[in-house]
Amino acid sequence: MTRTNWAAITAVVLALLFAGAATVASAGPDDSPRAAATPTSDSPEAGFARDMAVHHQQAVEMSFLVRDSTDDEEVRRLAYDIANTQANQRGMLLGWLDLWKLPKISTDQEPMAWMAGAGEHAGMEGMEGMDHGGHEVRDGSLMPGMATKTELDTLRSAKGKKAEILYLQLMTDHHIGGVEMAQGCADLCEVETERALAEGMVTAQQSELDLMADLLKARGAKPRA
Repeated sequence: MTRTNWAAITAVVLALLFAGAATVASAGPDDSPRAAATPTSDSPEAGFARDMAVHHQQAVEMSFLVRDSTDDEEVRRLAYDIANTQANQRGMLLGWLDLWKLPKISTDQEPMAWMAGAGEHAGMEGMEGMDHGGHEVRDGSLMPGMATKTELDTLRSAKGKKAEILYLQLMTDHHIGGVEMAQGCADLCEVETERALAEGMVTAQQSELDLMADLLKARGAKPRA
């Protein structure tokens, strides 16, 4: 079975899981444990859903840009997988916010501020020293790993091998930031379905980081970091 088929199957399974969770939540009485545990606007669950939705949107945008800038099948296949998977996940994250009746944009909380407690729990080796909410917003880069407007403009005008290398480098940075954020939710989020999605993101994006390193090497390049 191809990588693309696996991505499509995964998206369908995750969508079904979300639909099931939404049905149970909406059907339960107001005093049920699930209703009582509905996340608040400043919770890790809401913060992760909002921030990762924004993070994913840029990954989808970059993937469409490189799709139109190269004929290389390996890079185009990767870009399709990333765009398809992250667009589906973004829909789920925004759907949860709707389910919880929470705003999709927060004006009183900095991006990733919800990650302040990440790394304090067991099983979080390697999270120490990470940037939880202290990222300096510059040139459109709202969170760690996100490309700047200047970098997006450069990718938009690049063609062929140059576009492939820049995309792989930008997406590598993007995935590193995404893995950090997803690991934060895996550590802090208490809604089981959302935590499972975050854990799946960590595994999938780490695998794609390895693939992108190989693709860069084959093009005589390497990650920027």
